[in-house]
Amino acid sequence: MPQRNDHRHFYRMMVNAEVKLMINDPEAARVLDGVCRDLSASGMAVEVDEPLEMGTLIRVRLESPDASVAPLDATAKVMRCSQENEDCYQLGLAFLELN
Repeated sequence: MPQRNDHRHFYRMMVNAEVKLMINDPEAARVLDGVCRDLSASGMAVEVDEPLEMGTLIRVRLESPDASVAPLDATAKVMRCSQENEDCYQLGLAFLELN
């Protein structure tokens, strides 16, 4: 449950699912594997093994374990990147568009 000083507009669901991040940069076009830790209607927190710069645009794909539910496919922007330990970074992603 959000604390009184939590100003989020959407509740977050705790998740532990693999996610693909495709960087939207023609020169640095690459795919990163990550783990989605929480998800809301407006964004997600993802753990990755390398940092990304704030403002980086990416395409996110989160597969559904249920074949009757479409995967999450969205364009997102990196809003924050914090180092959790030596080789783990947590990204805060804001959804810009659901594809």
